[in-house]
Amino acid sequence: MNDRKGRFVSHPDDDATVIEGHAGADYYALMTEATRQLLIERGLLIQSDIDAVIASLEAPRPEWGAMIVARAWRDDAYRARLLADGSGAAAEMGFRIKEAQLVVVENSPTLHNLVVCTLCSCYPRSLLGQPPWWYISKSYRARAVREPRRVLAELGLVIPPEVELRVHDSNADMRYLVLPMAPADSGTLDEAALAKLVTRDAMIGASLAGKDATMPFGRSKPHG
Repeated sequence: MNDRKGRFVSHPDDDATVIEGHAGADYYALMTEATRQLLIERGLLIQSDIDAVIASLEAPRPEWGAMIVARAWRDDAYRARLLADGSGAAAEMGFRIKEAQLVVVENSPTLHNLVVCTLCSCYPRSLLGQPPWWYISKSYRARAVREPRRVLAELGLVIPPEVELRVHDSNADMRYLVLPMAPADSGTLDEAALAKLVTRDAMIGASLAGKDATMPFGRSKPHG
């Protein structure tokens, strides 16, 4: 966090281990449900409207992004367009990026990219759906820019010292998507099979695509 002069100072919660899950989520779920019931009872909302909004929010899913990655692995021309104009290339496949410009960054054997939003929780929701809890946690948002290698190790991914690690901070104007490396033994697979190798975390930079044994560097055992 920042002090009154705008300088970065640490917070006790900033050093917490990055884990999947969100302490206090049960409280917010209870408050949300109570608010929903109250608004319906007073006639300010109807359940069908709520269901429609939820369905719209839940429609995007990581499989959409995986389809884009798989196409880029198989089609060099599409890959070039994706790196030049992420939103335009996504639209070619029928996916409209609604919240901001989509910027795609590519991993290589010598470069690994990691995505964070230090301000809040900016994320390509219209393509990947909702982000994982750890992505929006204070711990991840603060530590990913200060000690990204340690954070990734806690998530199960060890980046060797010789591999450059770049951290990209999402904001209101742009959302980042990582184009992971294709597994070394995936040359004979079609796009549908390739897409199954791509996870949500790989498109954030928190993991690798495909089997660990096929990648230039591997994963460690998660802490805890």
